[in-house]
Amino acid sequence: MNIDDTLIIGLASISDRASQGVYRDEGIPALEDFFTRALTSPWRTLTRLIPDEQPVIEATLKELADDQGCHLILTTGGTGPAPRDVTPEATTAVATKMMPGFGEQMRQISLNFVPTAILSRQVAVIRNRTLIINLPGQPKSIRETLEGLRDAEGRHTVHGIFAAVPYCIDLIGGPYIVTAEAVVKAFRPKSAIRQKAAG
Repeated sequence: MNIDDTLIIGLASISDRASQGVYRDEGIPALEDFFTRALTSPWRTLTRLIPDEQPVIEATLKELADDQGCHLILTTGGTGPAPRDVTPEATTAVATKMMPGFGEQMRQISLNFVPTAILSRQVAVIRNRTLIINLPGQPKSIRETLEGLRDAEGRHTVHGIFAAVPYCIDLIGGPYIVTAEAVVKAFRPKSAIRQKAAG
């Protein structure tokens, strides 16, 4: 395995109370559980637990993208309409490209469960060669958003957003991501699919 093949994932949980130790953060453990189940190609994470302060969020996203070389950054928390919810503002402030389809799909998934999904302001952006996505804060919502919804037979009724992430990472110059299809099947055009090496 070449070190360049390893997906570097930044996980930033944004919460005043969790960052102060008032309660245990649940977002980062939920994300690490997802990647343990979903990825079969090499990956590692860098984690940050920070307060709802826009300058701190912006600085953290820049540090993870520019200094640490993360290919993918996922944030949890701070995406609602409350005064302290500034994650989308911080995320768009560091963007070089907007990726609105991710936010649209996240709200579509959540609307299957709660009408207040329309209050979520999650965004996704690209900063140079890093994809940054705002996720919900609750573990159940994180899982649904990433994996999508399935019927009783296990067939997808709504695709989760992670199905599109590997090809996006391909397009911005990151490592080739292979997923466990029982958890999430990465979608790529046929011309972009690599054959497994024999042996």
